[in-house]
Amino acid sequence: MAEEGVSFSDQVRALARSLGFEAVGIARANEPLDTDYLRYRAFVNEGLHGEMAWLARDAALRERLDGDGILMGAKSVVCVARRYPNDARQGAGDGDALSGIARYARGRDYHRFLRRRLRRVATFLRSLGTPESPVHARPLCDEEPVLERAWAVRAGLGFVGKNGLLIVPGLGSMVLLGEVVTTLDLEPDRAPARVEERCGSCTRCLDACPTQAFRAPFVLDPRRCISYLTIEQRGAVPEPLREAVGTHLFGCDDCQTICPFNAGVGARSPLDRSDGDPFAPLERWSRVRLESLLALDAAEWHALFEGTPLRRIGRAGVARNAALVLGNRGDEGALPALRTAAAGHEDTVVRETAAWAVSRLERVDRGPAG
Repeated sequence: MAEEGVSFSDQVRALARSLGFEAVGIARANEPLDTDYLRYRAFVNEGLHGEMAWLARDAALRERLDGDGILMGAKSVVCVARRYPNDARQGAGDGDALSGIARYARGRDYHRFLRRRLRRVATFLRSLGTPESPVHARPLCDEEPVLERAWAVRAGLGFVGKNGLLIVPGLGSMVLLGEVVTTLDLEPDRAPARVEERCGSCTRCLDACPTQAFRAPFVLDPRRCISYLTIEQRGAVPEPLREAVGTHLFGCDDCQTICPFNAGVGARSPLDRSDGDPFAPLERWSRVRLESLLALDAAEWHALFEGTPLRRIGRAGVARNAALVLGNRGDEGALPALRTAAAGHEDTVVRETAAWAVSRLERVDRGPAG
């Protein structure tokens, strides 16, 4: 219910913060993107999206929010950010899979969590209308054709760093984004300073990338990015990049953990645990051995990965990634499981990757003079 004497914009901001969003901003939805949209078109035209075909679909819709594709007549967009844990030690246990999982993916699938809260913001916005002047609102969460980071910058949430990620001052880059677009005319926030004024001459994120995926500051070739290789790539990981994947099982945080804007964030801004902390590492990871991921049957797969972000890459994807990690770890104890997978796994890519890992471990065993 609307509060008398408090602007609708301030009420929306207060509601979003009460729902656990640490950063909230508002931008004009009826002003199309310009430079960011042109960069997106150039990115797709060059084919940098690789196997992420969804990035090339509905390209024209990504320029604005006030058309048929998103919400006809939209005037405002509420952009929000929710931080997730960035402590590398969190959830350490006896299992050896957890450390290879990107921090955002160690708990439950965040989409459900964010969508529920975004729907509550949308419901509140609709309640501000009348039968004569209804207010329409649509929550957006990682599925619609929206250039999220560009709108977040417009709403004043932060700036895009040299690694291409949104950096929210005081919170860092380990945040998840969401939006609610509405026909209500809300007061927008003032945009922050230019990107280059924040990153300065720092290149730590670029230097830390194991696969050298950055062509230049702010220019990522996703096809070389470990997050792309372990999540989006459906076939075999290109052999020249396999060793650089290292021990990453699902995603990669390297360009974020090195970023000064993420240093000490946890100590300065403790996470709100009142909603159950959906990003806390699941207890099940403490029992997972990488070798076991090579031979999961359908029932075991479902029990282990249902409701987690890792479900996205499928049983074969996890087995392929596990074979890469085992090959890169140099642990000869994994050879029996890898040989079994190389000889008899149902998926061709897994068999080939496991054979590569076996060959790599045997080379390590023989040494340079072998």
